[in-house]
Parts: sequence; C-alpha cells; structure tokens
Amino acid sequence: MNTQDLKSMLPIIDTRSLVEKVEMNLMEFFKAKNLQPGDSIPKELELAEAMGVSRTVIRESLTRLKTMGVIESKKHKGAIIKSPDIAEILQKSLLPNILDQNTLRDVFEMRLVIEVGMADLVTKRATAKDIQELYEIVKNEISPSEDTLFDVDYEIQFHGKLYEMSGNETLKGFQKLLLPIFQYVYSSGLINKPAPNKRYVSHKDLVEILKKGDADEFRMAMRKHLENHFKRIL
Repeated sequence: MNTQDLKSMLPIIDTRSLVEKVEMNLMEFFKAKNLQPGDSIPKELELAEAMGVSRTVIRESLTRLKTMGVIESKKHKGAIIKSPDIAEILQKSLLPNILDQNTLRDVFEMRLVIEVGMADLVTKRATAKDIQELYEIVKNEISPSEDTLFDVDYEIQFHGKLYEMSGNETLKGFQKLLLPIFQYVYSSGLINKPAPNKRYVSHKDLVEILKKGDADEFRMAMRKHLENHFKRIL
C-alpha cells in the first residue's frame, strides 16, 4: 500500500500540546460568546472543570493569552477581555538581527507605505506649534547632498514627530515597532551602499512643504525622501 492510500485511510494526528488546544478552545469560546473588552471570563476552576483539564493547563493557557494581549488581570474582577495592541505584540517577537535581508526590505517597504500614506492625516492635523517643533528638530541638519545618508537621530526625532502629528494611536504603535528595525539597518551597514536613484528631499525641505498644507505635494516629497533609504537596500 502506498503513502497516498495510507493518508486517505488514516486520520492526521493532532500533535498540538494540551495547552495549545485549550488556548484555541478559549479563543473560540470568546468569539462564540461575543465577549468585548472589559468583559470578565470564567474563573480558572470553572474552566478546568468545564474542559476536563487541570488548573495548571488552564493557567498556562491564560498566561499565553495574556502575553498575546487578549486578556488581562484586574483587581477584584479577575481576568477580563482586552483589546490587543497589535504593534506591541509584534514588537515582542521582532528581533532585527535574526531577520534576513528580504524581510528587512519588506519591513522598510512597509514603512514607506505607512509614512507616504499618512500624508493626509499629517497635513490636516499639523498645527503652527507642530511646524515650529519640526523646525527645531532639523535646524542643525547637515547641508544635504544627493548622496547624503540621513543621520539616524534626526530620523528618529523627525519621523517620530510626524507619527505623533497624525493623531493615530495605531500608527504611533507601528512607529515603535519599526524603530528597532530602522536602527539595526543603520548599525549593520546594510544601508551604506550608494543610492542608484539620487532624488533627494531633506527633512528641512519636508517641513517647508508641510507648511504649505498640500497633502499631495507632501506625499510626493515624502516618497522621494524615503527613496534615499530604500534604494540603498534593494
């Protein structure tokens, strides 16, 4: 009898650990009950009795769900449903030094999409105070040339301010997620090669364009600004 015949006759064995199975069952239970952030979940003993497993298994499963940001413990309430912080969850497992160059490139491309795409939010919500703070950040920026490799400190301060100006908490979370990747690419030397396409928009240029309040112009300027980075690693 060949392997294909055996596969058709024998069921695939579920090799997940008991903790993983309980974790998945709990997730399905939360969805079936349509639990919302702030809702309480059953106590450990109740879950153990209902699922026919030990409290130790339930406790380990709940710990994993806490790590994922799905539940949290509240005094006098026990475990409750929490709205997960997606960026925070990803950041816990995103170790720049173990990412290959293709993945680093993908992450940088994600940054390009995010920062170009948030031009409308930034131009709409920018205040005179915001513009002045950006000027303060870039006032000592080195005079740019077409081969300039941006100073990482300026990048962190300037782009961090743009994320702040967007007023979008999820975007700000992703900025924190991308920051270690950005710093690693600089320190590892992956971004040191000359840029073949030498279009350049400096941070100072970006502030002047942002001051006009034209989202389309700012979007195009941001694209050219970031290409100075991306062309070096593609």
